[in-house]
Amino acid sequence: MNPFADLPLWAALAAFVAAAMVITMAGIRMAETADRLADRTGIGEALFGGVLLGGSTSIPGIVASTTAAAQGHAELAFSNAVGGIAAQTFFLAIADIAYRRANLEHAAASLTNLTQASLLITLLILPLIAVSLPAYTVFEIHPATIAILIGYLFGLRLALRSRTKPMWGPKKTSDTRIDVPREPKGGRRIMMALLLRFAVLAAILMLTGYVTAASGVAIADKTGMSESIIGAYFTAISTSIPELVTTIAAVRRGALTLAMGGIVGGNMFDTLFIASSDIAYRDGSLYHAVSGTPYFLTALSILMTGILLLGMLRRERHGIANIGFESALIFVIYLGGTAILITAG
Repeated sequence: MNPFADLPLWAALAAFVAAAMVITMAGIRMAETADRLADRTGIGEALFGGVLLGGSTSIPGIVASTTAAAQGHAELAFSNAVGGIAAQTFFLAIADIAYRRANLEHAAASLTNLTQASLLITLLILPLIAVSLPAYTVFEIHPATIAILIGYLFGLRLALRSRTKPMWGPKKTSDTRIDVPREPKGGRRIMMALLLRFAVLAAILMLTGYVTAASGVAIADKTGMSESIIGAYFTAISTSIPELVTTIAAVRRGALTLAMGGIVGGNMFDTLFIASSDIAYRDGSLYHAVSGTPYFLTALSILMTGILLLGMLRRERHGIANIGFESALIFVIYLGGTAILITAG
């Protein structure tokens, strides 16, 4: 039962905006807390950003997708998942503009981030394979969902090994910002306080994620807008605000590897939205219950991630308007894709 279903449109919009504002404020605090925890735990910014920060800031999104799928809104659930990945990659291009010293992909060079970007592309291909196969399910769950879950866990192991046992690394330059801890490792009382704050912020994001999803469904029902557009832009962007806020905040703090890891690793975590949505969707295969729009967004996300990966490999110091070629291309592709979807209705 959607608590916003019987409310007027203005009330659903007000709830949506209020939830987005709370997500923004919590996201700012999350970036500072994550940066300090990365130093205190010794995990490192890239891995901490990709797993804990990326996963925690993705809580609103996974709650939104799972809630929508459980209510039978497959299109909204799937579009929110892949729309969020596309939006967050676009946010990284915005962060590149915010960092004026050099191209962000050059300064934040990290083998862990390269690994996570490669794995993200691999995981995003699985839904495309699933839709080309029969709508076979076991307990209403498609085998592709199991593959995504296993692939993600395997990916985490690879990302960890790339940090602890790297086989090669990026060339150091005067513009490379190395992940050097600014706080000493350990400190039991301080670490416990930081972990508690992190958990509270994560709980806030979980609640606001539910409000965003429920109000988003109500807005779609009351306005007649397609669930794909609502999911890809309204809920996806609003639930992705923590990623934008934490990324810009991390860049401002000089935690460039954390900023990059939070987006790339967070996007990798976001593929679990699709898996959780298929599990929550009780009317068969989620992959076969949606139109072509979510798959267009999936292909768009793969294209943008591929370009980002090339940017991290090329490591251009300066480009158009003092941003890298990959950021310029991501801008064009995301805005062009948005125009196509809106024009197509």
